[in-house]
Amino acid sequence: MARGNQTSTFEFLLWGLSEQPQQQQFIFLIFLWMYLVTVTGNLLIVLAIVTDVQLHTPMYFFLASLSCDDILFTSTTVPKALVNIHSQSRTISYAGCLAQLYFFLTFGDMDIFLLATMAYDRFVAICHPLHYTMIMSFRRCSLLVAACWTLTNVVAMTHTFLMFRLSFCSKKVIPDFFCDLGPLMKIACSETRINELVLLFLGGSVILIPFLLILVSYIRIVSAILRVPSAQGRRKAFSTCGSHLAVVSLFFGTVIRAYLCPSSSSSNSVVEDTASAVMYTVVTPLLNPFIYSLRNKDMKGALVRILRGKVSFSWGQ
Repeated sequence: MARGNQTSTFEFLLWGLSEQPQQQQFIFLIFLWMYLVTVTGNLLIVLAIVTDVQLHTPMYFFLASLSCDDILFTSTTVPKALVNIHSQSRTISYAGCLAQLYFFLTFGDMDIFLLATMAYDRFVAICHPLHYTMIMSFRRCSLLVAACWTLTNVVAMTHTFLMFRLSFCSKKVIPDFFCDLGPLMKIACSETRINELVLLFLGGSVILIPFLLILVSYIRIVSAILRVPSAQGRRKAFSTCGSHLAVVSLFFGTVIRAYLCPSSSSSNSVVEDTASAVMYTVVTPLLNPFIYSLRNKDMKGALVRILRGKVSFSWGQ
């Protein structure tokens, strides 16, 4: 750890959510409300799935994993932003910044991999229904989630270790409300070519490969659904995918805008990038519980049973 007069050398200033002082209290209350709703909503989703035997299926197992990840993902950035607004301080230590970067990348990439895994689950359920139970066994689902966690940690460690090699200029204002790869590379005063290439190829692959897998899965799913003779059967099949498609569209739309569409360093671009970051770090985790529960009778029934105290903690194989 840095000591004495070296402390300032190892601190950054976060641009924050707004430069207007009169907006700070309003922004604090809005983001505090969104964070509390996000955590509460996703915890309820997890509790409903764990306590309701009818929801002990691969689809809900992945949804519970996604909800847990969304809580961790949001908790990586929002609490620090709230503390900075409340204390009227924008500082974050060098070690704290890199730690935030590592966990942000881990949980953010986990969201991407889980959404791809959920698309594969829907593909197997609709295109290979007779083999679904055998293919998507509890053991295989657990291995898929474990593989996702392993991949995300490898990717996050790679980016974080590469960040250690950079030195930073005296003007250390990170143009965002948290530490991310792009903003950190913008304020580096050393050569960032290697970091940029790794971000382009590794980061691009982490986003585009799962996105393409989701796209291919849904092309196959739609093709299979259109061959279903009954209109009721087609509606039922589409209804199981609607929530997932909504989350995929919202999440990937903002992530692709933030990472694959580079912006300039102007003030307007910083505002646009911050707005995109807010969408996938705060808004999407906030909306996920509502998207997955409002149109899902099984989930709504499980939530009602929780409120009535009729719960049992066991997970079926």
